[in-house]
Amino acid sequence: MDDKQARSGPLAGLRVIEMGQLIAGPFAARTLADFGAEVIKIEPPGSGDPLRKWRLLDAEGTSVWWQAQSRNKRSLALDLREPEAQEIVRRLALEADVIVENFRPGALEGWGLGPEVLQAANPGLIMLRISGYGQSGPYRDRPGFGVVAEAMGGLRHLTAEPGRVPVRVGVSIGDTLASLHGVIGILMALHHRHATVSEQAPKGVGQVIDVALYEAVFNCMESLLPEYSAFGAVRAAAGSALPGIAPSNAYRCADGYALVAGNGDSIFKRLMNCIGRPDLAADPQLADNTGRVAQVEMIDAAIGHWTASRTVADVLEALAAAHVPAGRIYTVADIAADPHYAARGMLQEVERPDGSRLLLPGFVPKMSATPASHRRDAPKLGQDSEAVLREVGISEEQIAALRARGVVG
Repeated sequence: MDDKQARSGPLAGLRVIEMGQLIAGPFAARTLADFGAEVIKIEPPGSGDPLRKWRLLDAEGTSVWWQAQSRNKRSLALDLREPEAQEIVRRLALEADVIVENFRPGALEGWGLGPEVLQAANPGLIMLRISGYGQSGPYRDRPGFGVVAEAMGGLRHLTAEPGRVPVRVGVSIGDTLASLHGVIGILMALHHRHATVSEQAPKGVGQVIDVALYEAVFNCMESLLPEYSAFGAVRAAAGSALPGIAPSNAYRCADGYALVAGNGDSIFKRLMNCIGRPDLAADPQLADNTGRVAQVEMIDAAIGHWTASRTVADVLEALAAAHVPAGRIYTVADIAADPHYAARGMLQEVERPDGSRLLLPGFVPKMSATPASHRRDAPKLGQDSEAVLREVGISEEQIAALRARGVVG
C-alpha cells in the first residue's frame, strides 16, 4: 500500500476513534474508513469485538463477517475498565476528530470519557452516540438491540403475510439504519465545525450526535404516522404487496416469483398491454392510482394469470421490452454471479494472508473524484496496539508493563 493509496478518499486526514462492538457503531466507523478516514478501533484484550466470532468462521476461527465490517481499520486492544486505558483514550481524543460509540448510555461517563470531559479538552471533537433508545427519555437505560428497535420503530408489524406472525427482515436493518443516520450526522457536524472556525475555536465547534436505533427505523416509516394522525389508519402487514399503491407485488411464475412494479400511470398501461389486457389499459377507472387501488385484487389476478404459465426469465424479458420495472428475488449466489454487480464494483475480491480469496461488498456511494478503497484488511486483535500507543507518547517500557497487567492486548 503506497502513501497515496493510504491517504485516498474524501475523508483522508480524518481521525476516528471507534469504541463499541457488533454492528451499529462499527458499521458507521467502517463507512468512514472506506472513504479514507483513519479509524482506530478499541476492543477488549483477549476476546475482542464479539463479531469476530459471529456466524461462519474461517480456518483461523474468525468470522468472515469481521473481514467486511472491519476493513480499513486499526485495532487497539484496551481494557476500558482500567484507569490507565481510560487515560490512553483521553490522550487519543485530544487529536481525534470523531468518536463513535454504541455503549449503553452512561457507560462512557462512568469511565470518565463522557462528552463533558473529552470535549472540554478538545472542543472540536464530534461524538456519535448510538444506543437503543437514545441518551435521554424514560427508556434510555434499557438495553436495546436492533431487533427490538425494528419492532418499536414500526417495521416488524409490517413484515408478514396478513394474519401470520411478523418476521424479521433477515439482516440487522435497525442497526444499519442507525449507522447510516450516524454517518449523516457526522458529516453535518463536520460541516458545522468547519463553519465555526475562529480564533477562539481554531478547530471549530464539535457536538454530540445522539442516534437511537428505534428512531432510525421510525424515520424510514414513510406515511405511517401522518396516515394514523389524519385518518386513524393503522397499516397492517400486507405480505409482498405495497398497500395503497397498485399494482406492486410478487407474482408466482412457473419456476418462482417475479416482482412487478406497474404503479405508474403510463407504466400500468404498458404492463396491461404486455399481458394481453388492453381492456384494462384503456379503462378510465384504472387511469390513476386511486382507481387501481380500489380494484387491486382484480388487477393482481390478471397479472398473476399471465405470469403463472411463464418462467421468471420469460416474464422479465417481456416486461423489460415493455419498459415495466420488474425483477427476480436474488439469493446471494445470484448476487455473486450477476454481471451488473461485478461491473459496478460491488463484488470486491481480496486476497487473504493464506492465499485464499474472499468476496466482500463493494463501496456505496460511488464518488467520481474521491472514491472509496480497500486499503487495509480487517486487523487481528491488537494488531496496531503498540503503534498507536507510541503515537501518543507511551514508551516501550510502559507498553510492556500495561501488557503484563492485561490493560493492553
